[in-house]
Amino acid sequence: MKLNVGTRKGLFQFDLTGGRVEAAGHAHLGDPVTFTRFDARSGTLWSCMSLGHFGPKLRRSTDGGETWEETATPEYPEPGPEETDEDPIRGEVRPWTLGPIWSFEAGLADQPGRLWLGAMPGGLFRSDDNGESWELVRGLWDHPDRKKWFGGGADHPVIHSICVDPRDGRKVLVAVSCGGVWMTEDDGQTWECTSTGMRAEYMPPEQAYDLPIQDPHLVVRSAANPDRLWCQHHNGMYRSDDGGRSWVEFKDVEPSTFGFAVATHPEQPDTAWFVPAVSDQMRVTADGRMLVNRTRDGGASFQNLTAGLPEPPAWDIVFRHALDVGPRGQVLVLGSSTGSLWCSWDGGDSFELVSAHLPQIYSVELVS
Repeated sequence: MKLNVGTRKGLFQFDLTGGRVEAAGHAHLGDPVTFTRFDARSGTLWSCMSLGHFGPKLRRSTDGGETWEETATPEYPEPGPEETDEDPIRGEVRPWTLGPIWSFEAGLADQPGRLWLGAMPGGLFRSDDNGESWELVRGLWDHPDRKKWFGGGADHPVIHSICVDPRDGRKVLVAVSCGGVWMTEDDGQTWECTSTGMRAEYMPPEQAYDLPIQDPHLVVRSAANPDRLWCQHHNGMYRSDDGGRSWVEFKDVEPSTFGFAVATHPEQPDTAWFVPAVSDQMRVTADGRMLVNRTRDGGASFQNLTAGLPEPPAWDIVFRHALDVGPRGQVLVLGSSTGSLWCSWDGGDSFELVSAHLPQIYSVELVS
């Protein structure tokens, strides 16, 4: 099994064999790698990069990361005279220019060349030629409720979660901070906001349950039961049993229901892992305790997993894409804002420190 770790200063790769983790090389040294995605259909590894003055970039490798080529990046169209896009909170005009890439997913096996990409300021793009060209999904971009979206921790809205239904590639769910959960069943032509059950404490009480202003931090889909989805929201932890059309909240989970990361067991839909933190401007571990929360019963109960993680005080935070689980649900990997990387071989019962000296970790990806 391979492990790809995207960091503030490059991509670092590891081999996981026989219960050991060994360094296997690096790429893009010095450049921020915000997200990686391995496309098993073609054997292509993608790096999503944020190069400051040079803007977002995409690079791909067909030999496991030995060599790389730069590919096309998406472009927004020029807004028309009637298409002024004003942020509803800040009152500023949002630029129609590509910001950081926050998500990247492949289509199904019967959709050769199909790729999806989510970026700031809330644009979803689609490619049908393996990234040679990109098209803005106008069905979502032109939806009137998109103008209600706004930035949370980032200046503008971001699409950070893309969940393709493994039964039908035309059915795609995306999650937006702050813009809620959206679903299409016709390959992106039409969209429905499906945030029912989510609540936003940061809004006035009468707007707390408004659908297109919710702040899901990450949404993941169960491979074993595609109608089961899990969400870490700014104001809680959620589960959906109807493919993402409605959500059930879990309250009173200790030490916190705030966080960014969530992962679900590929074979057991009732099992999921979260990493708690303290909300808003704090963004550190709750009470200085580094831990992972796990449920094995669909959210009826949660366990605090701490074995092998740092003793308090430890202030590491885990970003939304810095937690991943292997194909059998036993290997669990998480990376922190302080450059530490941990691996569990038993589903989180215990962890071992792989490295404490990586750059700030943005994403981890296990590839079998």
